[in-house]
Amino acid sequence: MNHIKLIKSEQDHEQALARLIALMEMDPEPNSIESNELDVLAVLIEKYEEEAFPIEQPDPIEAIKFRMDQQGLTNKDLVPYIGSAPKVSEILNRKRSLSLNMIRNLSQGLGISADILIRSSEQKHANEAVIDWNAFPLAEMRKRGYFEGFSGSLMELKEYAAEKLTTFLSSVKSGLELQPALLRSSANLNRNDKEADPYSLWAWQVRVLQKAYEERLPTNYKTGTVNQKWMQKLAQLSWSAKGANLAIEYLNRSGIHLIIEPHLPKTYLDGAVCLAPNGNPVVALTLRYDRLDSFWFSLMHELAHIALHLDHSEIWYLDDFDALGGSEIEQEADALAQEVLIPSSVWKPQTLVDADSVRKLSQKLEISPCIIAGRSRHESGNHSMFGSLFRDKVRSCFSLC
Repeated sequence: MNHIKLIKSEQDHEQALARLIALMEMDPEPNSIESNELDVLAVLIEKYEEEAFPIEQPDPIEAIKFRMDQQGLTNKDLVPYIGSAPKVSEILNRKRSLSLNMIRNLSQGLGISADILIRSSEQKHANEAVIDWNAFPLAEMRKRGYFEGFSGSLMELKEYAAEKLTTFLSSVKSGLELQPALLRSSANLNRNDKEADPYSLWAWQVRVLQKAYEERLPTNYKTGTVNQKWMQKLAQLSWSAKGANLAIEYLNRSGIHLIIEPHLPKTYLDGAVCLAPNGNPVVALTLRYDRLDSFWFSLMHELAHIALHLDHSEIWYLDDFDALGGSEIEQEADALAQEVLIPSSVWKPQTLVDADSVRKLSQKLEISPCIIAGRSRHESGNHSMFGSLFRDKVRSCFSLC
């Protein structure tokens, strides 16, 4: 067998072709040295020609027009596949792009390969994914600005849901792109009997990571930073009227993202914690309840997860504080959060009989009296305790009124 080498140039290609023709003229016996050489050369030549002389796919619109000519179709005949006469006209005149739904309809109805009609990488990824794209809460996501740069109507968003959602879901390298099953299996869910909408939950999680991805922290997180002493120092910021905003700065200085993102319908979330792609922890709060005490307990609970549980074996901890009981992990996080805010050694709810007793304890602990009053109301089940006092709201601190 002659020495065979990779074909890297036109000269190599010409020499290989000449040798291939010579071997073919010899008509070698099967499995002979010459026959094997012929087979190898044929593969090498084909590979080189595919790379050096690629055959471009036909233009999608020209492919549609060609099939129309073949079958004697008019614009009207395309309406069942594209949706309306005006849309057909816009597509054929290149004033509107094909949506994934249109591509699938045309492929099935006219027998045009989807590979010819698909042009964008978003469409390719979306076409390969087994996802009900219209199951996402598109109207709410659009309202909240989840689709940056998109200013079209809800109908247009529904038409191009696959493409827009693929771009949204791939906006961060989170391991979450197009993998809803991974989300459900890798999250520690603390929730009651309410059934969460997995698509709403998925969209909310990606939005949180998207915000964290866009945020630059002054430092990276060092394992062990979050502990009881660190958390107690943070809790004392609650004494300030700007404490909730100061908490963001406090966490950021330690390499932790604090993302405020309202919950989507049917997610029943108060907070969550996970790791960003860069390894920094992400604490996300929804402010589902517009109360200062709820903010501080939710924050401490998520930070407790960082101190006690967060590692690379669990991606998300998702928390619904309306849930009763909860797993051992959640009970541990609750216990640490409560101990940080109000140590068990000083927690004597029977002594908190009036506003003065609440203020006195808050001064001793150097925390907001709302935290003390909120715990008293929660544990007693008497939400009218202390009347209108100690009911500060928190959403206004983040322009979420």
